[in-house]
Order: sequence, then C-alpha cells, then structure tokens
Amino acid sequence: MSIRFDNRVAIVTGAGNGLGRTHALGLAARGAKVVVNDLGGARDGTGGSLSAAETVVAQIKAAGGEAIANGANVTNADEVNAMVAEAMKLWGRVDILVNNAGILRDKTFLKMGILDFQSVVDVHLMGSVNCTRAVWEIMREQGYGRIAMTTSSSGLYGNFGQANYGAAKLGLVGFMNTLHLEGAKYDIRVNALSPVAGTRMTEDIMPQEVLDVMTPESVSAGLIYLVSEDGPKRTILAAGSGGYACARITETPGIYLKPEDQSPENIAAQWDAITAPEGAEEYTMGAQQSMKFLEKASKALGLDLKR
Repeated sequence: MSIRFDNRVAIVTGAGNGLGRTHALGLAARGAKVVVNDLGGARDGTGGSLSAAETVVAQIKAAGGEAIANGANVTNADEVNAMVAEAMKLWGRVDILVNNAGILRDKTFLKMGILDFQSVVDVHLMGSVNCTRAVWEIMREQGYGRIAMTTSSSGLYGNFGQANYGAAKLGLVGFMNTLHLEGAKYDIRVNALSPVAGTRMTEDIMPQEVLDVMTPESVSAGLIYLVSEDGPKRTILAAGSGGYACARITETPGIYLKPEDQSPENIAAQWDAITAPEGAEEYTMGAQQSMKFLEKASKALGLDLKR
C-alpha cells in the first residue's frame, strides 16, 4: 500500500535546506500540509533569513501542495509555541513533528569553548525538547502523533571533534525512549533517524563523488516511513546512500558477585564474563536492568527480592 499523509499536518524544523528540505517535500508530495520551519542561519547557527523556507514552500505549492514558512528559532520556546499556534489556527491539528534543525561547531574538546558546546546542545537537544513540548498535549488530546528525532552516528558511536554534537545526539535517544513510554497509550509513536547524507553539514568533509551517492532523498525515504501511520515505535533507523539498518543499545547478561567478593580486583578478573556478548538483550525501560540484577542476587542469596 502507498504511504499517504492526506489530512495530516506536519512540522519539519530546519527544512530550508538539506535533509529537512527533502523531508518536507516528501511529506507534502504524499498529501501532508507542512510547516516549513527554518531560521535561515549559517551552518554554525549564526544569522537568519526566511528565504530558504519560503523557497521550499513555493516548491510545495507549485506541485499542488499546502505549506507555510516559519522562521522560529527552535531554542526559543515562545517562538516555537507561536509556530504551533499558527499551524493549529490554519489547519486545526498537528500530527507529525520532525525534529531536524541543527548546527555544527566542530573542534576538539580541548579547544572547544563552553559556548560552542552549549549552543550545539541547545539547538539539537533543547530545540527538540521545545518543539516536542509544544505539540505534545495536542497529540495527546487528538489521540495521534508521530515524532522523529534526528540522532547521529556521532552520538551512537563517537566522532573526533564532535563532543558537543555527539552528546546532544545521544541525548535525543534517551529523550525518545522515555517519550515512547509516556506517549504509547495516546498512539504517539516516537522514533529516531540516524542519517548520513550529502548536505551543507558534510559538503566540506567528503569528496564530491561520495556526496553524489549520499543523497538526502534516500534518507528521507526512511524518515517518511518512521512518521507514517503504521510506522514503528522506539526505533533508531540508520539511513544513508540507499542503506537502511536498525541501531540498538543492548546489555550483556553480566555476572553476580556476593558482597564479600564485590571488589574492583574481582571485577577485573571477571571482565571477560561481564562483557561477553552472548545473550545480550535490548531493554525497553530502565527497570528491566534493575530486575535483572535483583534476580541474580535473589538466586545467589536465596532471597525473594522481587516483591
């Protein structure tokens, strides 16, 4: 079946260029009414202009779709709330939020000023928090919502010179995990996209022949599925160059040490058993880790600690 978004309203942040642009165009092409949000700043977040967002809106309208441009700064909660209010006044609902806006200020941690760290966290993490908070109650009341965070391999695995970016991007995974639990009974599905694409974020760090393969459109295909009606829940979808994979955080079964054996020396001696990957599991809430350790302790000590 074709994935459609007729009568759905989507907000896409950072949608004037790159991935946000192709996300917005893709959603609109499938029937969504789209708020094209873009501050219009440079890659490092400085400056601002509505022209990029307006260009995308013009493309959507030329193709027969509905869209409006919005220049809200995602780090400013008042501006974000006004953006959502504008969408509600015009269309009466918000069904989809794509948290895509981001900036880069790459430096090694030693050379990185605290403002460069804070600014990146503010846009990626707190910007997503502001936008999600602005639509959360709307989605709860209408009993439907689809939210996509934009994480990164830099957050999942690390990348030299991106301590600020990586910290923010992995923070979004934790944000997704908890929102999944809190939104489930309202049919609010929250996922994360880990993209690799040739955009202005990557244009000066990769050769052109690589950028030609890493099309934003290939990534947007994955994003559009994530926010569809029958899309997944609590999933990290990695996408790039036509490749699609699922990233997961797992935990090994581990070991139990009796109180008299709980020393750093014994942890060192048992390190291979602690880190052995066989039987590793993906948990869906933090309490599962606690229960695993309590079960091991209960069995070893002959106690009922699960009551």
